[in-house]
Amino acid sequence: MIRTLQKKFVVTAMIAVSVLLLVVLGALNIFNAVSNTRQTENLLDELGRQNMMSAFGEDREAPPPREDSGSFEQRLPESIRRRRGFLEEPVDDNARMSALYFIVELSESCKVVRTDVSHIASVTEDEAAEMALSLDVDRDCGTLGNYRYKIFSTPEDGYKVVFLDSSTRHSSVMRVLLLSVLLGSLSWLLMLALVMALSRRAIRPIAENMERQRQFVTDAGHELKTPVAIIIANVDAMELRTGENKYSRNIRAQAARLGDLVRNLLTLARVDEYSVLERPEQIDFSALCGELFPTFREPAELKQIRFRTELTDGLGVTGDRNLLSQLCSILADNAVKYCPEGGEIRVRLWQDARRVTLRISNTVDEVPDLDRLFDRFYRADSSRNQKSGGFGIGLSAAQTIARLHKAELTADCAGDASEIRFTVRFPA
Repeated sequence: MIRTLQKKFVVTAMIAVSVLLLVVLGALNIFNAVSNTRQTENLLDELGRQNMMSAFGEDREAPPPREDSGSFEQRLPESIRRRRGFLEEPVDDNARMSALYFIVELSESCKVVRTDVSHIASVTEDEAAEMALSLDVDRDCGTLGNYRYKIFSTPEDGYKVVFLDSSTRHSSVMRVLLLSVLLGSLSWLLMLALVMALSRRAIRPIAENMERQRQFVTDAGHELKTPVAIIIANVDAMELRTGENKYSRNIRAQAARLGDLVRNLLTLARVDEYSVLERPEQIDFSALCGELFPTFREPAELKQIRFRTELTDGLGVTGDRNLLSQLCSILADNAVKYCPEGGEIRVRLWQDARRVTLRISNTVDEVPDLDRLFDRFYRADSSRNQKSGGFGIGLSAAQTIARLHKAELTADCAGDASEIRFTVRFPA
C-alpha cells in the first residue's frame, strides 16, 4: 500500500512538472518563432521602403509634397511603412547591410524589368527572375524555399518583389527549439530524481497514519477473538444445563456474527499490508476452483438454491494461492448469502483471448448500486444484509486481492436485472 501511494505521488508530481515545462518552454518557443517572423517582416518592409525611396531618388524626380501631405515616408503605402511590435528588435543600418536579399521589378504585365542581386551571392539574375515569375502577384507575401518575399506596388502600376533569405532565422528558431527540448528533458529527469528522493518523506505522515489504523484493526480483531470465544463457550455450557431456548440461540447467532466480522476485518487488514505480491507462483486455477466451489454447494442447497459449475480444465494463473482462495471464497459466499430461496448460482471458468476469466452469477430480488458495491461497509439493504450475515467488507477485500494480481473485478447485471454477475479477468 505504501509503495502504491508513493508511486501515485511521484506520478502526480511529474504530471504537474511536465505540464509546467511544456507551458513555459512552449511559450518561449512560440514567442521566439513569432518574434523572428515579425523581425523578418519588418526587415522586408524596411528593405522595400528603402528601395522605393531610392527609386524615387535615382530614376525620377519625386513629386513636390503638398502642405498637408506630410513627409515622404508618411505618404508611402501602409504595407511598406516601418512597424515595430512589442519587444521587437529595431531594424537599423547594420541589419539592412547584413541582410541577404535580392529584388526583382516586374511590369504591369508581369514581365521582368530589372533585377538586383548585388546583396546576395548565391542567386543569379536569371534565377531571381525565374523565382519572381513563379509567384502569384495577387498574394502580397509568402515563402518560397528558404526565402521570404513581399510584393510592393510601384508608381507605374508595376510590382517590385523583395526576396529575403530567412534560412538563418529559421535555423535560429530550430536551435532554440532543440535546446529547449534538451534542457526540458534534462530538467524533467532531474525533477524525477528529486521527487523520487523526497516522495517517501512527503508521504511519511500518511503512511504512519495508515499503519497505525491497520495496526489498530489488527490488534482490536485479535483482542475481540477471546471474548467472542468465551461467550460461545458459556452459551454451550448454559444450554447443557438449561437446554436450548430462543435467548441462547440469539446469543450464539450474534456471537458467531461478531466472530465473522472479526475474521473479515483481519482478512482486510492483512490484504492491505500487500503492495505487491511477495512470491507469486504459477497456480493451477482450474484445480483450485474445483476444490473450493463444491464446498458451497451444501449451504446453497439448504436454501433450495441450484448451484451449477462449468470449469475449464488446465487453466493457470500467476499469483498467491491463499489470496486467490480467499477471492473465490468471498465471491461464492456472497452469492450464497444474497441469492434468494429457490434461486440459482452459476460459476464459470474459461479462457478467452489468452485471458483466464472467472464469473460467478446469482439471481437477486433487486440489483444494488453497482458503483458503490465495492465500497467498504456498503450494504444495499442493511436489514436484509444483517439477516443474511453480510458486513460490506468482503467485496472490498476481493477487489484489493484482484488488484494485487493485476486482475479486473467488475460487477454487472443481466438484461432483465434479475441476475448480478461478478467477473474476474486475469491478465494474459
